[in-house]
Formats: sequence, structure tokens, C-alpha cells
Amino acid sequence: MYRSHHCGALREKHIGSEVTLAGWAAKVRDKGFMLWIDLRDRYGITQLVLDEERCSAALLEKARKTRREAVVQVTGVVIERVAKNPNMDTGNIELLVSELTVLNEAQTPPFTIEDKTDGGEDLRMKYRYLDIRRAPVQNSLLFRSKIGLLVRNYLAEQAFIEVETPYLIKSTPEGARDFVVPSRMNEGQFYALPQSPQTFKQLLMVGGMDKYFQIVKCFRDEDLRADRQPEFTQIDSELSFVHQQDIMACFEGLLSHLLEEIHGISPAPFPVISYEDAMKTYGNDKPDIRFGMTFTELNAQAQNKGFTVFDAQELVVSIAVPGAASWSRKQIDTWIDWVKRPQIGANGLVWVKFNKDGTFKSSVDKFFDNDALATWATACEAKAGDLILVMAGEAIKTRTQLSALRMALAESLELRKPNEFAPLWVVDFPLFEEDEDSGALHAMHHPFTAPKPAHLSQLESNPKDVVAQAYDLVLNGNEIGGGSIRIHDRGTQEKMLSLLGFSDKEAKAQFGFLMDAFTYGAPPHGGIALGFDRLVAILGGKETIRDYIAFPKNNSGRDVMIDAPARLDDDQLNELGLKNN
Repeated sequence: MYRSHHCGALREKHIGSEVTLAGWAAKVRDKGFMLWIDLRDRYGITQLVLDEERCSAALLEKARKTRREAVVQVTGVVIERVAKNPNMDTGNIELLVSELTVLNEAQTPPFTIEDKTDGGEDLRMKYRYLDIRRAPVQNSLLFRSKIGLLVRNYLAEQAFIEVETPYLIKSTPEGARDFVVPSRMNEGQFYALPQSPQTFKQLLMVGGMDKYFQIVKCFRDEDLRADRQPEFTQIDSELSFVHQQDIMACFEGLLSHLLEEIHGISPAPFPVISYEDAMKTYGNDKPDIRFGMTFTELNAQAQNKGFTVFDAQELVVSIAVPGAASWSRKQIDTWIDWVKRPQIGANGLVWVKFNKDGTFKSSVDKFFDNDALATWATACEAKAGDLILVMAGEAIKTRTQLSALRMALAESLELRKPNEFAPLWVVDFPLFEEDEDSGALHAMHHPFTAPKPAHLSQLESNPKDVVAQAYDLVLNGNEIGGGSIRIHDRGTQEKMLSLLGFSDKEAKAQFGFLMDAFTYGAPPHGGIALGFDRLVAILGGKETIRDYIAFPKNNSGRDVMIDAPARLDDDQLNELGLKNN
């Protein structure tokens, strides 16, 4: 037996007991006549004590030679700790060591394995197996495991069946780039790793499974950022004989269950906002509603007043920044420079201070008097002490720029509190979006999304105005899930693929198996997929998913620990029918 207890298990009730522990020597502190070792495992830390009076010289010498991060087994008696540590679960006791065995020596680690480490991110990712020993990383992985169990148990209680779908599938031209896998037995042919189990879960509905779910790995070969990895995990589901409201109710229930179990929060029914209103009010389709600063269009109040900067533009739109009228000109200029950066691309900002005494001071005083600016404040529902910021330009572009400014201001003002949770649904998305350059139509969600029944007749005559039976679940300004009611008849699916530019031959080659299945009695069905990594991160108070993944990739999509991806040797390439050029 390597251990009788874990390193986080011992309490005052164990005083006088002989126990055996095993773990890593986190710290070694030698005072000459007395020596302490902090022994760490996944469950916690126990302080070991050895001294000249109670321990043999040989045992003390062995303990002194024990290096940090060596794997150690000890036996001893639990005693009361003289200098108690209220910050440790085991802080009232320590272990007087009678036997010590070094199970494995350790080199000096390249960074300190403590909560606050001196290792940079690149170094810690290279030695991720050491980083995982740190409590913050272990706690993140334990948190992820807890949420996974809560999700499985909740969906099982709702009569969902967990089914595994294939990882080696067929590449399709829709969506992001696929990761491809060469087939040795079918030279010149390739599998693709799934971006989503979409078609398989629809086929499960044709097969009568009724309620499916899977916590599944998916893969996309696309540019990375803090909340994106080339391989990611999603909570995938599909249901039969349901309407949009049925699916939304089910997964609103799941998120409410998670919030209650993890944070003790019982949220009110989630707000529902249309895509059009989200874009007009927040400038994006995943709004953070934990704070205000909603958009107000000022065309009626600000145009045709002789100020050509406004008069010549499609949209004049504003936000009111709470309490910012006290900002200096230098502070305001910092934000003007911020929106002019290439990443945002705005020409500038007009600002209006709504002073505490009810007067106004602005960057456009030459064109707008106090009464005119008061109409702006009324429209924005600004209060005395607020700062009104105004942008003008092409409608879509300007809303996007102001949305970026709104989010950056919220971060700066600490309005995006990680311990507050504000979920909502965004619905009524367009079925298609148009490519700016080519004019080609693309599916806003995916090619299997059903149009609203009332819009079905416009699918060929006026496709750009067709609204989809699609819905996104948003939490704290992040899209954590998206889904739709699916097309379940062959004719509509063929029409959809044709509008997306597929010839009959291409449609049959790519999706013929699905359309054939529809002819054998496909039920009305729909589903949703939630980004598990992102959901875990947000529930954990962060937005960077790497913190909650055991072995993440870096921003270049590389695993620097195992040095992947890597080249194959010529023998492997030849066996796969690939030429090494």
C-alpha cells in the first residue's frame, strides 16, 4: 500500500494515528535541528516534520537530500501543529515522520510549481505535465470534470441517449477547413475529422433515437485565438418531434441547472432578442447584457444640422458611458486613438459631456447648442455625469466599430464582472448571408437549417430575406451554443443546396446519403451544440479556454510539449501514397 490517506485528508480527528502518505515534495525547509517538507498530491498538502529529538540521524539525512518534486512515500504519526495555518485544510496538523522512501528522484523543475509561478506561458506549455501539478491548473481540470458529469446526469434524466459518432468521415466544402487523414488502404483518398457530428445526429433521428447527446471532440483547421483551439469539445444534441421552443426550453434548463449547482444562482427566464434587434442595440449577435451602454440612433436628432460629418453618413449612433463626464480631454483622446487603430478602423469619435449641473460640453459645440445636445441626451437616456460617444458612417461597419468600443470600455470600467451571469437567446437569424465580393450566398448557420414555415415560399424568389428557425445561446457576451430546426424533406434540402451553389451532381456526391434517408420517413427534428470548453471557462470566471484544457495547443496550433505537428519520414509518406516534395 503506497498510502493510507490522501495529502488533503488529515484533520485533528486523526491526531495520534499512524498513517502513510505519498506525493511530491513541494517544499523543503531545513532549519538545521528541524526540517519540514510540504507533501503534495491532487487532494492537498500535508506538512511533514522531522527533528533531531524524535527522528534518527539517518532519517534526517535522507530528508535533507530530498529534492523538490521528488516522489516520496512517508509513514508517521499525526500530531497537532504548533503554528497552525488557517489557509490550509490540513493546517491544524502535521505528520511526524518515522519512515521516508524516495520513490523517484526529480531534477530541478524549469519553473516553480506553485499557485503563483515564475514560468511564462510558453515554458509552462512545453512542460505541461509539470504545470498540471499546480493547484490552479488541477482545480480547472477538476471543475471541467464536474461540469461534464452535471451535463451527462441532467441530459440522462431528460431521457437523452448518449451515442458516439465517427471521427473518420467525409470532407465537405461548407464551413471551415477540414483536417484530413490519408487512407493507406484507399490510396489517394482521404478522411476528414468532423467539424461537427451534424449529419450523423440527423441520421440518428431518422433511425428513431428521438433524443441524442454526446460530449464530443470536433476539429477545425482555422486561425486561433484565446477562445479557439484546432480541436475542441462540444455538447452535441438532437431531438425529434420538437419545435424551436422545445429545444430552447430544454437547454435553458440545462444552463440554469449548471448555474444553480455551481454558483447557487437561479436565473430568471432567459431574455429572447431577435438577431435584428441585437445588431441594432449592441452591434453584434452575442451581446453582453450585464451592463448598459446600449446603442441609440441619432439620425433624427443630429443630421441635417449643417454638420457634414454626420449629414453625409448612413448612420449616426451613440452610447452613454456612465459617470465618464469627469474624464479629462487626455482620457477621451486615448479612446479616440483606440478606435482609429487599424483593428477597429473608425475615423474618430464625437464626444458630449453631460455635466452634473445639467450643461453640456462637446467636441461639436460649433454646430450644436445646449438644447440640441439635450435632445441627444434624452434619446440616449443619459444621466447627468455621463459621457456620450457618437460614431457615424456606413451602418453595418459603424455598429461593429461601436460594439468593439462598448466592450473595451466595459472591460476598462470593470463592468464585465466574472461572477455575474447574464444568459439570453438570440433568434430569427437570416437563413443566408451574402459574400461582399462575389455576391454568393452562404448559410449563416449550416446548409441543413430550416427556414421559418412562413418564409418557405420565398426560398427561391427572395432568399436573402428568409428567416431561419435558428437560435443561439449567449452567456456574458459569448456565444456558447447554437442550433436550429433542421430541414427534414428531400425537396427543401435540394433547393437549399442549389441556392448555396451546389450542382445536382455535387449535392448528391456530398449529401446524397442524407437526402436519401429523408425519403424513408425522417421526423421533424432539431438540435443544438454548446461549446463545452467555452462554457466551462465562463462558468469558471474566465474566457480563455486553454486554462481548462489538459493539453492545449498554442496560438500557432502547435503542441510544443510533444512537438506536433511534425513531418513524416519517406517510408510513411510512400506507404500512404504521398510524395515528399
